[in-house]
Amino acid sequence: MQPESFDLSRLGEEEACEFLRRNRCKILERNYRTRSGEIDIIAKSGKIIIFVEVKTRSSANFAQPWEAVGFRKRQNIKSAARQYISRHDLRDCEFRFDVVSIVVNDALRPQIEWIEEAF
Repeated sequence: MQPESFDLSRLGEEEACEFLRRNRCKILERNYRTRSGEIDIIAKSGKIIIFVEVKTRSSANFAQPWEAVGFRKRQNIKSAARQYISRHDLRDCEFRFDVVSIVVNDALRPQIEWIEEAF
């Protein structure tokens, strides 16, 4: 049983950052917010800027976490990414939208799936 103060989404984002770092990504920003939406993680791999949505669940019994990234969520992330690109003058970079899908078991051991170019 997990304690009441346990924050599954925060744990998922921490795990996703560590996972991305282990896979040679540099974390540029976390929880980048605009009026139109939020980007959980903005990372860089080589010359590619990666906008990452993290979805964490305690079970995949009903659906995989990545399945919760619907059309509206994708549009909000893209809009926030355009604002980030404009504010940081990154017009000459390559960009990608990824999803890190995490299922955390009762022992708090994450199963991580990295979906590159998810949308």
